[in-house]
Amino acid sequence: MTAHGESSEPEQLLHSDFGAEESPGFLLWQVTNRWQAAQRAALDPFDLTHVQFVLLAALTWLTGHAGGEPVMQRDLAAQAATDPMMTSQVLRVLENKGLIERRDHPHDRRAKSLVPTETGVALVNRANIAVESCDREFFAPLGENIPAFAVALRRLRDRL
Repeated sequence: MTAHGESSEPEQLLHSDFGAEESPGFLLWQVTNRWQAAQRAALDPFDLTHVQFVLLAALTWLTGHAGGEPVMQRDLAAQAATDPMMTSQVLRVLENKGLIERRDHPHDRRAKSLVPTETGVALVNRANIAVESCDREFFAPLGENIPAFAVALRRLRDRL
């Protein structure tokens, strides 16, 4: 207490069960922001945003693993766990950059299938080297705990 009867302790305005250094959600938010900044820097030389990279990489992967079946926008959104409307907008950008093509679906006249262009495949493979290098550097402080961290992330992702 001060001479005027006031506490020298700051008034607690935010009522929380966690302190800032114990809140898993707040810590995840902080780490995610730093990881996203690192990814932006890694992808900048390729003129790709992270979501553009993810969708182009997922499309390239799906195209190689679809067994000859056409890849549809909904398949891509499901693989990347992205919002379908946002996926559509990003695909338009990738198409305008000449990195993907929309083709007539072989079995459904109303639908379009998606394929990466040769330019898109070459770019995403070069960018993937930078992205994976960035990830290795960013997560290096976890050392031998990286596999367990990945298991924990999948557990959180898959419960939602």
